[in-house]
Parts: sequence; C-alpha cells; structure tokens
Amino acid sequence: MTIKFNNFEDKKQAFAKATQEGTEEEQAQALNEMLDSLAIDAKEDILNQVNTQMADNVALQSRGQNVLTSEETKFFNAVIEEGGFKESDTLPETTQERVFEDIVKDHPLLEAIGIQNLGAVTEFIYSNDPSGQAVWGPLFDEIKGQLNATFRKEKIEQLKLTAFVPIAKDMLQLGPVWIERYVRTIIAEAMKAGLERGYVAGKGMNNNEPTGLLKDVNKDTGAVTDKTSAGTLTFEPGRPVINEMRDVVKKLAEKLDKDGNVAEQPREVANKIVMVTNPFDTFDIQANATIQNANGVYVTNLPFNPTMTESVFVPRGKVLFFVRDEYIAAVGGGVEVNRYRETLALEDADVFIAKRFATGKPKDNNAAQVYDLNISNASTTTTTTAAV
Repeated sequence: MTIKFNNFEDKKQAFAKATQEGTEEEQAQALNEMLDSLAIDAKEDILNQVNTQMADNVALQSRGQNVLTSEETKFFNAVIEEGGFKESDTLPETTQERVFEDIVKDHPLLEAIGIQNLGAVTEFIYSNDPSGQAVWGPLFDEIKGQLNATFRKEKIEQLKLTAFVPIAKDMLQLGPVWIERYVRTIIAEAMKAGLERGYVAGKGMNNNEPTGLLKDVNKDTGAVTDKTSAGTLTFEPGRPVINEMRDVVKKLAEKLDKDGNVAEQPREVANKIVMVTNPFDTFDIQANATIQNANGVYVTNLPFNPTMTESVFVPRGKVLFFVRDEYIAAVGGGVEVNRYRETLALEDADVFIAKRFATGKPKDNNAAQVYDLNISNASTTTTTTAAV
C-alpha cells in the first residue's frame, strides 16, 4: 500500500528551489525540513494503518501488505531489540531489492532514465560505438580492428548516495513488519529525491555528484557546465510545433564521437525521446498540445510522440529532452546503515544514515538538450475528420 504524503512533496519543491537559488545554509535548512516532513508523514501514515488493520499475515498479504522473509524478520527484530541499527548494518538483500523497486515505482522520470541495479557489482562495461563491436576481414587473415577500443569501463563506487533514516522511539513498538516498511519507505523516498536531483542537475564528479542531464562535460578538462539553450520552443499548435519538435529530434540524433565531433552514424531516437518539464510549466505545454477530435474528446499529444514527464529540478521556463538508454544511471553495492552521530532537527528519534553507491552521466553531450520555453495563449484547434 502506498504511503500517503501530506507535506513531503511541498518540502521537496522548496528543497529544489533552494538548490537552484539558495545559499548553502538555506539548502541545508531546506534539506532538514524535507527529511523532517518525510519522517513525520511516513510515521503518521503507518501508525494510522496499524490502528485500522489486522496483524494476521495471510490477511495482510491478500491486501498487498508486507510479509517478511525469515531473514528480514530476524534482522528487524534485532533492530527492535537494539533500539535501532548497530554501528554498521547491511540491510537484507531482499529488502535492498524492494528498496530499488520502490525507487523506480511510481516515478516516471527515474523509470525513463533506466536505472540499473547492479547489486554487489561496483563497475560495469558498456559500448558507445556499436559499429566497432564487429569488424569484417578476409578469411584466414589477421584479426581486424581493436574491439576493446569500443568498450568503456565505468566505476560506480566513486559516489555515495546518503539517506537519513530517523526512527522514532514509539515506532520500535510496532514490530518488525512495520519497522521494515517504515525504514524502506524512508530510504526509498529520500533516495528518489537524491537520484532525481543528481541525474537531472548533478554538478559532476568534481563535486562528488553525478553529471546531470542539464549539464555538459568538457572532453579535455572534464569540467561540468550548464548546457547552453539549443533554442526556444513555443509549442504553438499546427505547423510551428511540428517544425520545433523536428529540430529537437534532429539535434538529439546527432551522436558525438570520442573527439566531440558529430558521428557519421546518427543516434537511434525513434520512440526513445523523453521530455521533462517543471511541474509549473507542464499544463501550459499540455494546453497547447490539446485538441478536440471529431468525437468531442480532448486529446493531448505532441509530434514524434515524446514521453512526457516532469521534475522539480528542471528550472521553470526550461524544457529538457533526452534519449532513453543514452544516460548511464546505476546503483550498486549493499545498502549500509550507520548510526548518525551529528545532530538533526528531530525530536524523540534516533537518526541513522543509509548509504549506497551510485553514478550517472550522459554518454555524450548531445544525448540531452535544453530549450527555453516561450508559451503564448494560443487557441487550440478542433479536428474536422469524421469518426470512422
């Protein structure tokens, strides 16, 4: 059953605004308030459910509730007995898998980015040049080409994603099923916010963050900078929006080689384009993209069928486009939980930190593009095609 959030989404938007415009102190304050709100919302929702649902495992399972494995039950019973996590604990593997499922579930942007869960693996190999993976040559002649030159190895232990897990004293009285759910919810939601921010607006390895889709990487120095706008989009109905989206698609199809030049072979982009907008801009765009068909039904679509999603970390007045499978996003290693010794603005609770390795960066600078948004109050049109 999904946790019902009351204030968390508002605090998340405030945190996104602080990361774009605020000072370090304001960002820290916004982060604390977001975590406070997350813990309070999760705690209240779970306590309400405890008071209204039976504890029978069979009934709970039939209603979509948690039923723990023996390993999970043993682990979270130990958490209750200890009054929290030990100095260093690693969540059971099955719980880690459910955390990853919860991160991607109901989050269209992270699902579209395509996060890879590599488990205990902390590096992987990928190719950015499929044409070089097989090379033709005469029969019985020497082997042609250098296949290893087309592959790259990527480490994911370089960046750590940290989530704060406050456990209120009274939560420990609810039993292992509810403690597991509470901990899993806190970790998943906090990591969702962290991954979304990193994959959209991350400032790069020099800042111990992923390289976000809004950024470019200098091929010589590795410096990360904000992308320059590729143009202005009005989404004006009719031929204008067709021409605008045509240019977006053509730009995304220009794959760059290792030297930063446009490759001869274009990138495959059909049915793989994702459009990300700030929630405040979403309905303006949808309004321009909505028409009434001959049956009187309002239909919303755009040329070339981009997947439309949103993120609070995309600045207002901007539109982000990227190509599926052209952004490296991976998490790996176990979810380790340690006691947090510093202070955090929470009452009657012990705070722990959950850490996991993660990384993210576009395969090349053209895999994502940013455009300025200039929406006018254009009138929509009604189709005249007769219904078949």
